[in-house]
Order: sequence, then C-alpha cells, then structure tokens
Amino acid sequence: MTSPLVLYTVNERIATISLNRPDKRNAFNPELVSALTAALLQASDDEEVKVIILKATGSTFSAGADLAYLQQLQNNTHEENVRDSNNLKTLFTTIYYLPKVVIAQVEGHAIAGGCGLATVCDITFAVPEASFGYTEVKLGFVPAIVSCFLMRKTSETIAKKILLTGDLFSAEQALAYNLITYVTNKEDIDQKVRDFAQKLCEEASGNSLMVTKQLIGQTTNPELEKSLNLAVQINARVRESEDFKKGIASFISKEKIKW
Repeated sequence: MTSPLVLYTVNERIATISLNRPDKRNAFNPELVSALTAALLQASDDEEVKVIILKATGSTFSAGADLAYLQQLQNNTHEENVRDSNNLKTLFTTIYYLPKVVIAQVEGHAIAGGCGLATVCDITFAVPEASFGYTEVKLGFVPAIVSCFLMRKTSETIAKKILLTGDLFSAEQALAYNLITYVTNKEDIDQKVRDFAQKLCEEASGNSLMVTKQLIGQTTNPELEKSLNLAVQINARVRESEDFKKGIASFISKEKIKW
C-alpha cells in the first residue's frame, strides 16, 4: 500500500500508521478513508506486525469530514450516500474486528469522525491538551456510525450529554467517560505508547490477544452489525435533509446558524 495520505512503517513488530493530511487537519475524505482502511488491512496481514499504533502528523488528530467532502455530499444521490456511509462503516469495523491490537496516540483535537476513530481503537492514549467531541448535531448531521461504538464504551446518560449537545470536552473528561484509556503528557506520550505496544509484543501471545479481542467484541456487542446497518441508512437519509444542507452552507460561509 502506498498513499501520501497515510504513512506506514514497521519496527520491532509494531506498525505505525499515521494520518497525513496536516494541512487539512487530517480531515476525512473518501481517499483518506480508503487509504487508512487499506493500511490497517496491510498491518493485519503482515506476519511481521503484532501491534498497531494509529497516530497523526501535524497538530490535529482528526477534525472529522473535510470541507470539500461536505460540499460534495449535498450533491450525492441516495445510493452514493449509502455507498459512502458503508465505506466509513468499513473503516471503523476494520479497526474493531482487526485481529491485532490497535492503539491510538492522540496528540491533537479529535472531533466528530476523528473522535470516533479515537474511540473505536482498543487502547487510546491522549495528551491533556487534546479536545474531543461529537459536533455533528451543530451541522444538522448525526453521529450515526460512531455512536454504535460509543454506546459500548459509556453510559446512555453520558452518550446523550455529548451527542445531543455537540460540545467539546477535555481529555480528562474523555477518560472519565470511558472513551479513552490514558492521559499522558506530550513529552512522554511517544515513549509511553511505544512501551505499551512493546510490552504486548513481548509478554502476550499474539493468538491470545486476537481471541481475547474477538471474545470481548462478541460478548459485549452481539447486535453490533444490525446497529451499524441501521446507522448507514440513517447517515445517508440525514445527508438529504434540509437541515443538513442548511448546516453545511453555514459552516462553509463561517456564519453562525440559528436553528
């Protein structure tokens, strides 16, 4: 796999996959979603890889969907929106079902789909300065696919608080909400994540890690695929709504919207 949008390296049985659109705050577009999915599958198939670290270049982990992508969505047919939503679903399920442990290293803001990306990983480290949030409702959109994973990590009360308000929250709050695993100082996070990954490589059976991850997924999320299929349809339908078009137009023009 080669793509300038995603960097891929392997060292001492650890694959490091980095989002590489720093000029766009590592925002999602179809090309990035496809490249990231391909990189994860490459690491899954690589016999030299036992653990995966997912991180980002630049100052933002991921700002969610990018501007040009949001504009294009307004012109999509229903079938195109379903197909695009399924591609996003594939990215998140690839991480969730991957037979290898995926560790997120969040050193910048993780917003909307970017927050979902941090949430779906098996282990997530973040710096105190990172902000998290599912801001979709403020744009007339819904966090459909990512909510399927969020609801497995936190309570209904917390999910309603963060999804219905769309407010940003700190890394410490994300930790309290059970969305991430560790908060680590910026000067230490590289080494802490590397040490954690190396510990898994040296002290745990690869087969046992795989089966344990599968066991947790199957016992806690027996209805996940059904929920995700529903989320794909909701995602596509909401993209066709007037509120979504109004929200995106406001976002593009940088005008505050009055709902």
